[in-house]
Amino acid sequence: MTNDAPGAASGTAGTLSGTAGGVPGTGGGPAPEWAAEQDVREDDAAALVGGQFPDLRGAPVRLLATGWDNTVHLVGERWAFRFPRRAVALPGVEREIATLPVLAERLPLALPVPVRVGRPSEAYPWPFWGAELIPGEELAEAELSADGRMRAAAGLGAFLHALHDPELAAEAGGGLPVDPMRRADPGVRAAMARERLGRLVRRGAWTPDPAVDRLLADGEKAGPPPGPAVVSHGDLHLRHLLVGPDGRATGVIDWGDLCRADPAVDLSLAYAGFDGDARTALLSAYGRPVNAGRELAARVLAVCLCAVLADYAESTGRTRLLAASLSGLRRAVGD
Repeated sequence: MTNDAPGAASGTAGTLSGTAGGVPGTGGGPAPEWAAEQDVREDDAAALVGGQFPDLRGAPVRLLATGWDNTVHLVGERWAFRFPRRAVALPGVEREIATLPVLAERLPLALPVPVRVGRPSEAYPWPFWGAELIPGEELAEAELSADGRMRAAAGLGAFLHALHDPELAAEAGGGLPVDPMRRADPGVRAAMARERLGRLVRRGAWTPDPAVDRLLADGEKAGPPPGPAVVSHGDLHLRHLLVGPDGRATGVIDWGDLCRADPAVDLSLAYAGFDGDARTALLSAYGRPVNAGRELAARVLAVCLCAVLADYAESTGRTRLLAASLSGLRRAVGD
């Protein structure tokens, strides 16, 4: 799960460092699952980018985002460079480099297109890449009016209609894995959601909700929807849809989990991010069938992803993301 949270990491200069095996300030205990194996700081990014892209040598560099799998630095106020933090993210990086240029030509919202691809070196052992910065704010961070949320929902629905086109799956999906994280399987995801929610309850961040419990119980008895497998973002949650000040969707970011999957995997954001008239607008713009089994899988995944985000946010002191994630849990079981 890739979560790029603006302003979350220190931007101080330093050398590349790994943190596996312990976290500073925690008494040397086990590192959390989002701990970096390679920590690219601002001076590191400036050296790596300047060394491979001479026209950007000397350009200002500032930390834009950091999360589970990537650190993102903005170079020259134009280029967003993504540096993997963990080895587990590398297959996704390769898929992004190979597939995003193809998808970007077919989809109605902006995608980060890897225009500048950095090679592994002695200074940094993994590939990295840069794309032109997409304007907008994460849905999780945006404070939208009711009209703005309607605009965001409609834009996302139209985007998913295009992404889930069977012709796109035939043209661009052949080399993608099929739901490797089993996100469309509500039985798998219900169990994971219960474990995450249990953590939040023990820390006092979540009060058990009977409606959530009922949904997860239904998910545990259900099998995954039958497909068809479409091109799927794979990790489409509250942080990966960008919106403008008026709510209009501007882009979809962080495609490290790009795969083929049942449409339920991406439709989870219809239930975590929207409710009421906004959700209706999204599903209308989507314009493809969402039967009861697909809706159940999407709702269970929405609970699971929001629980993971809430656990991450509560553990790292991200109060706005925590509030948005808990709101997403409530929306996922509502109308």
